[in-house]
Amino acid sequence: MTESMDVPIIASEVPVYAHPGDAGADLVSAEDVRLEPGQRALVGTGVRIALPDGYAAFVVPRSGLAAKHGITIVNSPGTVDAGYRGEIKVALLNTDAAHAFDIAVGDRIAQLILMPVPRARFIPVDELPDSTRGEGGFGSTGYQKEEVQA
Repeated sequence: MTESMDVPIIASEVPVYAHPGDAGADLVSAEDVRLEPGQRALVGTGVRIALPDGYAAFVVPRSGLAAKHGITIVNSPGTVDAGYRGEIKVALLNTDAAHAFDIAVGDRIAQLILMPVPRARFIPVDELPDSTRGEGGFGSTGYQKEEVQA
């Protein structure tokens, strides 16, 4: 069973979940915007929410827009803190090098995922415990190409 919670909202169009079991509710554009190739824009959704303490909302790209049109979110995921009461805006980017993309009022432009977020107590120590990964950095757990000897 999926747990639900009440979230006070001010919006001309309330975010909706497209299918049962979806993690993200669709956010729609509250304005008409044309994104030229390589251009980014902060697009309003008209949505303002009041999250309970201990929760955050994350604004993430829609996979269809990314795959079909190269539209993504610059700061993905965008974080909406529990104390924020302003309009949720989406920093969209057109990664297509050749084609502009038009957004109309009411177009689905992103998804909103609500999650509980614990507060951390950062405890200074002189040494961290060992782990299987260790200090490996970016790409250290990915594909390793064998070196070819000439």
